[in-house]
Amino acid sequence: MDKKYKIFIDGAEGTTGLQIHERFEGRTDIELLVIDPELRKDPEERKRLINESDITFLCLPDAASREAVSFINEDNDHTKIIDASTAHRTNPDWDYGFPELSPQHREALKTSRRVAVPGCYASGFISCVYPLVKAGVLPADYPVVCHGVSGYSGGGKKMIAVLEGDKPEECYSPRQYALGQTHKHQPEMQKICGLEYKPVFNPIVDDYYNGMVVSVPLHTRLLSKPYTAEEIHEIMSRHYEGQTFVKVMEFGAAETCPDGFLPSNTLAGTNQMQIFVCGNDEQVLIASRLDNLGKGASGAAVQCMNIMMGIDETTGLL
Repeated sequence: MDKKYKIFIDGAEGTTGLQIHERFEGRTDIELLVIDPELRKDPEERKRLINESDITFLCLPDAASREAVSFINEDNDHTKIIDASTAHRTNPDWDYGFPELSPQHREALKTSRRVAVPGCYASGFISCVYPLVKAGVLPADYPVVCHGVSGYSGGGKKMIAVLEGDKPEECYSPRQYALGQTHKHQPEMQKICGLEYKPVFNPIVDDYYNGMVVSVPLHTRLLSKPYTAEEIHEIMSRHYEGQTFVKVMEFGAAETCPDGFLPSNTLAGTNQMQIFVCGNDEQVLIASRLDNLGKGASGAAVQCMNIMMGIDETTGLL
């Protein structure tokens, strides 16, 4: 009989935790360890379930995630951790949960015991920038700028309550935030891509539930040599060739969207990511479209779990 993995979600009541739970529906290869609601913040009960599990998902604030890792017994050599918080994404002792970035990233996940799931905005940004840095197209000291628009579910329960309640007039419009350039995803954007400087990041939350587009504009005169937009598209296409969940769309596809607009929510509910390359010989725009709750959170976490279990990575995700 095939092994049934014991899974615990620490923080199962949060947005990401609930989404992971939903993605487990119908699966017979896992046994979900459920904490008594009255004990969900009890350290001893959390510690017991973490150490009993084969894989624990951490869907918690950063401090609570670090605390949860400290609960693992010294003689525990079986529990694997998948952390959906920001706490460990730049920690060199943790593997980064984006298997499509390189064969090395995917291989590391197969035997990893500590995996940090990428942030939602960071997933979009890194999907655009990492291949170009790796290919030598984008210099490490390039002054990178990034724009992102996301549904309000990325703000967690508090923002969801505001946007789905009797909200003030300004909440009906797109709202920029983190204007002081201290967004929590910027450190991983810089580190994972190997950039010398932190990117300027302009995140925007809008009045819809989930889905996002993250865009990176480039001046070809500042690249390692003057690549054309078509050449950059070819490099991106080769990098993600054969991937199930990441697809580079036809060159200029964003410009042929209905009415010329690129909507942000068309991949909601999926674990898919689409990458668009548009522009000309002087200016290129790369955009990544994904679900901030899917490939940007719960879907990516489950995909990592499947790889760690040695099964088809699409299980529960298609």
